[in-house]
Amino acid sequence: MRVLVTGATGYVGSRLVPLLLDAGYAVRTTTTPGEEQPWWSERVETVEMDILDEQEVSAALQGMDAVYYLVHGMGGDDFVEKDREAAQHVAAAVDQHGVQRVVYLSGIVPDAPADELSDHVTSRHEVEQILSGTSATTITLRAAVLMGSGSTSFEIIRQVSERLPVQTVPDWMNSDVQPVAVVDALTALAGALTVDSATRHYDIGGPERMPYGDLLETYAEVADLKRPQVEVPLMPTDLVGSLTGVLTDVPAPTVEALVESLHHDMVAAEDDFHRDLLPEGHELVGMEEAIRRALPDPRENDPSHPENADPMGPMPQDPAWASGGSGEGVGERAAQAVRSIADRLVGGS
Repeated sequence: MRVLVTGATGYVGSRLVPLLLDAGYAVRTTTTPGEEQPWWSERVETVEMDILDEQEVSAALQGMDAVYYLVHGMGGDDFVEKDREAAQHVAAAVDQHGVQRVVYLSGIVPDAPADELSDHVTSRHEVEQILSGTSATTITLRAAVLMGSGSTSFEIIRQVSERLPVQTVPDWMNSDVQPVAVVDALTALAGALTVDSATRHYDIGGPERMPYGDLLETYAEVADLKRPQVEVPLMPTDLVGSLTGVLTDVPAPTVEALVESLHHDMVAAEDDFHRDLLPEGHELVGMEEAIRRALPDPRENDPSHPENADPMGPMPQDPAWASGGSGEGVGERAAQAVRSIADRLVGGS
């Protein structure tokens, strides 16, 4: 089977490609001009593609049996429009070239009225609908928090926990979340390529669900950090997003987009992905184990042999802000964050 992986140099894609190669698939990946080539690049065919260029998308999908859609916008005023346009280009190329299967990694869609969903969640769902309307069998995997070094959500949890001596938890952040280890998500993504199914979505989650505050607490315990929690009432969502963006090295628009989703439970509605997408006997990684495996010092990994590294830990393609970030200027940023909280809570500017 000939498989195209879009977003192949991203967090999930860079870990998925070697898994597909080891399974015997012929893999084509997309890249952009000037992008650093990953350690597995000599084993794949690589084509340059701007996903907003309809002709380049069509050329990339030509001759493919299946495509992984692993790209999405996270910030900026027009990310919803760009996500829609990108999905429409891929959908048109799928129909044009007779691609048989599309696998899309999306996010959990909370059980809430549409007008209460964040732009981030709404956009992901719209992309799913566009891809599901093609002639191909489209399998969408909806995940909440991916646990692993380099994952955006995990890096936010790690950096906030390590940089704030006291965890300030908004009173509205008591919704449940069901994190999933990236190694389990990767196994499910690989399984989605061959599952005998019509077009549908699967919710994927780990073996535990917990409130966000408990997830922060679990991280602190595993990382051996003493981080008392203080519940803060009446803290606006946009303020939490802005302050979290200040305190972490993760791009601020990405942080703010994710924080918008914290008002609702982000849990799997059903667990049939375990039966359909994972090998028989596969055991899901629990949260404490996932955190422990994500925490090794990146200096412990041998950069000359990334093929032997645990995908839960740091990998060569991870962004500069991963593995805990640099922490540069965090003291001043933390002070700025505290001042901003105080100003907003007393009605200041």
